[in-house]
Amino acid sequence: MGKQTVFKKGGKTQKKIALKYTINCKLPIEDNVIVLNDFENFLKQRIKVDGKAGNLGSSVTVSKDSQSVVVQSSIPFSKRYLKYLSKKYLKKQELKEYLRVVATGKNNYELRYFNIQNDEAAE
Repeated sequence: MGKQTVFKKGGKTQKKIALKYTINCKLPIEDNVIVLNDFENFLKQRIKVDGKAGNLGSSVTVSKDSQSVVVQSSIPFSKRYLKYLSKKYLKKQELKEYLRVVATGKNNYELRYFNIQNDEAAE
């Protein structure tokens, strides 16, 4: 999972693209800062497929686990686009000053708090 392949026009066999990205929201959920249902709905409404927002169809699915959001795609889909939408959600909720989106693996993101203690110690 997680590999994109380019389709050939004249090729007889076509491999399916199976992408699975996760956004771990464990820390903000434990502190009741983010509601996972709202974040999931935001992604469902904003993800664009074929140039139209909310046009997921059967090619892209957005679901949630206990503490994370999982996006599965059968079409080419950018991990960077998920980071962009996550940052957009944080800005809308006025949490961008406190939370950031960090890549923890090849197909994983995590919402983390900024390390504020270092700034206070420097002053």
